[in-house]
Amino acid sequence: MTTDAAHYDDQGDVPLGGYAVLASVFVAGAGGFALVARQRGVRLPREVPAWDVALLGTASYRASRLLTRDKVTSFLRAPFTRRTGAGEGSEVLDDPRGSGVRRAVGDLLACPFCTSAWAAGTLICSYAAAPRFTRLVCGGFGALTVADWLQYAWTWTQRTTES
Repeated sequence: MTTDAAHYDDQGDVPLGGYAVLASVFVAGAGGFALVARQRGVRLPREVPAWDVALLGTASYRASRLLTRDKVTSFLRAPFTRRTGAGEGSEVLDDPRGSGVRRAVGDLLACPFCTSAWAAGTLICSYAAAPRFTRLVCGGFGALTVADWLQYAWTWTQRTTES
């Protein structure tokens, strides 16, 4: 049984090696954080209240949209993606480019669902080490999420009253 890209899908262009590199970086980052946190005596919280889970989830959502769709963060994606269109509001749509690790990073940076796992991982590590600071950061991302929803609601209201 082979798992190379040529046999994984019909096109044979899935960057499995690049995905493996990214997954290894993610796991190594989480493991490295755990080791350093343990050495420094960081104590994990006994529980994570539901409110903090909601706050972390909202912040992960917004951070992933900021990284994968915002016009202003295009400079981060540009080496790995190509703009293919406009989304809603100020969002843009990108497709990955290149091959290997470059393509895998492009896949990650073009996918808000994929990037949200990385954002959540980062925020969880931050929450373990500095919960008050992380709540503040997550509160900021949460406020941006609410502001986005209000912008969309306002636009929808304008469209329905003009019709």
